[in-house]
Amino acid sequence: MTAVSANRLELLQISDAVAREKNIDKEIVLGAMEEAIQKAARSRYGMENEIKAHIDRKTGDIKLYRVLEVVENVENHSTEITVADAVQFKDDPQIGDILADELPAIDFGRVAAQTAKQVIVQKVREAERARQYNEYKDKIGEMINGVVKRVEYGNVIVDLGAAEAIIRRDQLIPREHIRNGERVRAIIQDVREEPRGPQIFLSRSHPDFMAKLFAGEVPEIYDGVIGVVGVSRDPGSRAKIAVTSNDPSIDPVGACVGMRGSRVQAVVEELQGEKIDIIQWSPDPATYIIRALAPANVTKVVIDEDAGRMDVVVGEDQLSLAIGRRGQNVRLASQLTEWQVDIMTEADESERRQAEYKERSELFMNQLDVDETLALLLVGEGFRNLEEVAYVAPDEFAGIEGFDMALVEELQNRAREAIANIVEVAESKRVELGVTDELAAIEGLTAPMLVTLGEADIKTLDDLGDLAGDELTSQEDGILRGYDLSLDQANEMIMAARAHWFDDEEETSEAAEE
Repeated sequence: MTAVSANRLELLQISDAVAREKNIDKEIVLGAMEEAIQKAARSRYGMENEIKAHIDRKTGDIKLYRVLEVVENVENHSTEITVADAVQFKDDPQIGDILADELPAIDFGRVAAQTAKQVIVQKVREAERARQYNEYKDKIGEMINGVVKRVEYGNVIVDLGAAEAIIRRDQLIPREHIRNGERVRAIIQDVREEPRGPQIFLSRSHPDFMAKLFAGEVPEIYDGVIGVVGVSRDPGSRAKIAVTSNDPSIDPVGACVGMRGSRVQAVVEELQGEKIDIIQWSPDPATYIIRALAPANVTKVVIDEDAGRMDVVVGEDQLSLAIGRRGQNVRLASQLTEWQVDIMTEADESERRQAEYKERSELFMNQLDVDETLALLLVGEGFRNLEEVAYVAPDEFAGIEGFDMALVEELQNRAREAIANIVEVAESKRVELGVTDELAAIEGLTAPMLVTLGEADIKTLDDLGDLAGDELTSQEDGILRGYDLSLDQANEMIMAARAHWFDDEEETSEAAEE
């Protein structure tokens, strides 16, 4: 017997219409209808029953079944049946079989119909949200067009056609005015599943947005002939983009500028007048930073690869141009090249170099017991510390005038002896400060470093593990900034200090399992 709550063909037509309107699978809509009918039927026949509904996909007929499990001893008469009683439904029933007892037709009342409608609406909404999330989660970073639906507290709600997205106030270009009904372009920055449904976040201030705009205006970028290596932006004010060409015959900067600046101007207009510096990328870091600091003229670049830092020397008249208004030019160049950039004048550089010469020469004079002339010779040849004097190959001294093998051997012996004395004193101080042996065992931490850590109250593995790399290496206030330590080395030391945390977690987990 069938239970029909609506015209049979109407039921299928409704499911078709909803599936098309919401752009979801028709099977999901029919499944939601079946679940709604099941809920209404349980309220009629009793909530303790396990009831299933089935809608015939061709005729629209609705059938209701009570689901029963064949068991040896019945504990719940609503969901279980004995083997003897199951014979009326199936020949030779076995324990564990699932039987379907067809129920008579029911006439859904107003309350049941309303409940069914709510279930269907909820299920369709969930399916629609799942479709939106699956459709957009793999499109992060892509450019998208939409129509502004409304503006709420500075946030812009955008209608994408099949979904809604939001451009938060901090992801808009400063001082741009967006009105309802306008068509707007942005990149998909993030797609997240939240309790109220998937949220699609767009951005117009992200560096990738400018890169996508150039790809739309410059066919060579779209075709892959020209590559965008990096972008740095101060949204609404200024930006730098580095490009390179796979074809030596094509000028990447010229291609991005376009005839009479037509291509770059189209991007500038979309970005509300943002000034754009187009730079040709170079594999040589010094050349790259010189181009990135344009329009300033650079005199000299000194690279410290271990620290990831560059000292850029410019003329006095170029200093303000290189730094830019409120540090904008050097900040964008640093972001673009991914190097920490320090700008200084020739006078500043000379003064600093002299201070370094003096500091190093005094170190050699005091520790190696040599006169100023010999100390200055070592500094002039590039020796920076006692370790380099002690352990460099003897032939490295061959080019220094007046140095013979006997002198080199004596200098290296003195340097090794001085290092041993420094380590001995530092080790004693380390123990006095209470710095643990476990911390001292970490590879790369020298005795003087351990003393400096102890004076900063970093005395255990946990103390070091709680720090971040830049807290050790920052040139402004890093604890170990005086030890020529790179950020990567600092991070390795911190991870080594944290290693016992994970061992403790594994032991706790094993104990819990036992």
